[in-house]
Amino acid sequence: MKDLALRALDAASRAGVTYADVRAIETRERDVTTKNGKAGNVSSSESQGIGIRAVASGCWGFAASSDLTKEGVERAASLAIEIARSGVAAKKADVALVPESGYQATWISPCAIDPFSIPVDRNLATLLAVDAELRRDPAISLAETAMRFVWQRQVFASTLGSLIDQTRTTSGAGFSALCYKDGEIQKRSFPSSFGGQHQLKGYELVEELDLLRHAPRIAEEAVALHSAPQCPEGEFDLILDSSQLGLQIHESIGHPIELDRVLGTEANYAGMSFLTLDQLHHLRYGSEIVNVVCDARLEHGPGLGTFAFDDEGVPAQSTDIIRAGEFVGYMTSRETAAAVGQTRSNGCMRADGWARLPLIRMTNVSLLPGEQSLDEVMGAGHAIYMETNRSWSIDDKRYNFQFGCEIAWEMRNGKRIRMLKNPSYSGISTEFWNACAAIAGREHWTLWGVPNCGKGQPEQVMGTGHGASPARFRKIKIGSAYAG
Repeated sequence: MKDLALRALDAASRAGVTYADVRAIETRERDVTTKNGKAGNVSSSESQGIGIRAVASGCWGFAASSDLTKEGVERAASLAIEIARSGVAAKKADVALVPESGYQATWISPCAIDPFSIPVDRNLATLLAVDAELRRDPAISLAETAMRFVWQRQVFASTLGSLIDQTRTTSGAGFSALCYKDGEIQKRSFPSSFGGQHQLKGYELVEELDLLRHAPRIAEEAVALHSAPQCPEGEFDLILDSSQLGLQIHESIGHPIELDRVLGTEANYAGMSFLTLDQLHHLRYGSEIVNVVCDARLEHGPGLGTFAFDDEGVPAQSTDIIRAGEFVGYMTSRETAAAVGQTRSNGCMRADGWARLPLIRMTNVSLLPGEQSLDEVMGAGHAIYMETNRSWSIDDKRYNFQFGCEIAWEMRNGKRIRMLKNPSYSGISTEFWNACAAIAGREHWTLWGVPNCGKGQPEQVMGTGHGASPARFRKIKIGSAYAG
């Protein structure tokens, strides 16, 4: 792989090329799912290729190929340079990149149990046992389970002198139970919706989740929701579990701080951003207890946004996004950092494979733990507590939003009074975060994985991480998303 990357870099390093980089990538994936006692999708795939970027005549060019012969690499390099030079007629200014050093490094993510060493039959047996436990209650109409594993090795080489060899292993698992009755569907998922929990770990994650132990409770709640009263409408204190809060962070903080959206160079799939440049260091984004970072370092946790270097060869960093409620930072690339007068990228460029250009992508955008106990978070006189995302909607500036959850409870003085069905809440991003009144401490903090964040055209699907503890928000608009 290193020889391949260096060969491609040599082919792209020609007269008139002011910068070039290469990503040589090898990927293995496995997906295993079940549905109502039968195997669903059982698939595996492998991929290998190169992606080459070049700056020539002041413009970017990019080309990729799975033909890794000498001739195939040469053709890809020539095409990248040709595309760059063809942009001269339309360019408004030469590409400018902030400085970066060259690095020689090898990094392998922690992985206690290689997931690809576990036979597919064992994956299926584990999932079918969970499936059977869910359907032990005859009221369950549909049981679904899933595991997903990805191994990727990437060698990055650039004309700055970098040669970086990174290997990452990610795993994910989860399940859901659906109950259909009287024309209504109720659903419960574990440990989160949309495929469960995903982290930068090996098969040990599946063992940690202990899926079978939680199956009876999840099935019971899916059935019980049909008898629960409709979530009331009105303004209430709202308490969110950490997985729902992770998605709230993703949509109302993560996407709007992508600087390419702010600058208008990217608007596909999630629109642009209300966080215009004049808001930096001026906007009161949240209450004083709200502190959010964008952190790709391993010490932050085993997130889907954890790595040693981004896809421009910039080291992983921790960047303050919101500090004591004040908006203080964006996610940047070498080019966007230069465009706003910063001196260095904070390392957020990633692509979902060798065939795609790197874009600014969320790493681990996390709400730091608070100083309150869980009892203090839950202890409002009257509140609605919601768990597990069911739906979301947010405008193309990432400002007005509405989220639905799978389940809720009415709380009085920290005690669950009754289960509620069809809960939802809505608001404006900055008003919501300014209403944050309590955040639980580190012992309740979880780094959640979102494996399916879409951006770009053609679409790129990327994994991101979001750490959060349960938190309480004052006077939030609740209800109205679903009919009673």
